[in-house]
Amino acid sequence: MPTAAPPRLEARSLACSRGVATLFRDVSFRVERGEWVALRGPNGSGKTTLLRCVAGLTHADVGEVRWAGEPVRADPARFHAAILYAGHLAGIKDDLSAEENLRGALALRGVQRGNAEILAALGEVGLEKRRHLPARRLSAGQRRRIGLARLALDPAAFWALDEPLTALDDAGQALFSRLLARHLERGGLALLATHHDLDPPPARVVRIAP
Repeated sequence: MPTAAPPRLEARSLACSRGVATLFRDVSFRVERGEWVALRGPNGSGKTTLLRCVAGLTHADVGEVRWAGEPVRADPARFHAAILYAGHLAGIKDDLSAEENLRGALALRGVQRGNAEILAALGEVGLEKRRHLPARRLSAGQRRRIGLARLALDPAAFWALDEPLTALDDAGQALFSRLLARHLERGGLALLATHHDLDPPPARVVRIAP
């Protein structure tokens, strides 16, 4: 019986434009198991668009994304089951509590976790005592910490995250670094659009320019 290919993300000669403006072209990179790669570039250079192209939320004009050695388009369901995507907005519903937001985000991915695991994750990110508060009563940084709890609980092999440190204080940024290190130690991989220096440092930096 053939052995399944290990997780690996490859982007090959991606290009994308909006109208007459070229956002980026001929962008190629790879992300291996246990690595994270940083997307860097000035505002408006297309980092978010590139991340969305990789995640399958936006179509590139040309180029190809491959997962575990196979084109994503050959089996998109397999890739989507392996990816956790988070945009630059927190994606939180104001009328739901922190716990409800977390449970809802996991349910959308088909991830089932017990009450003890949910409470432990909320405790790790500092929200256990605020878990029943409506999200509208949380600060921007606390709302971001709901997303950190999601990272702690979702088993996705590949993280595609857009500016994950937005609104986080120093303690929150350190917590994210620990979660990232844990993810990589387990054999996960990540592609992060970020202007921040992180520990562990990226395996590679992809600089986006038209």
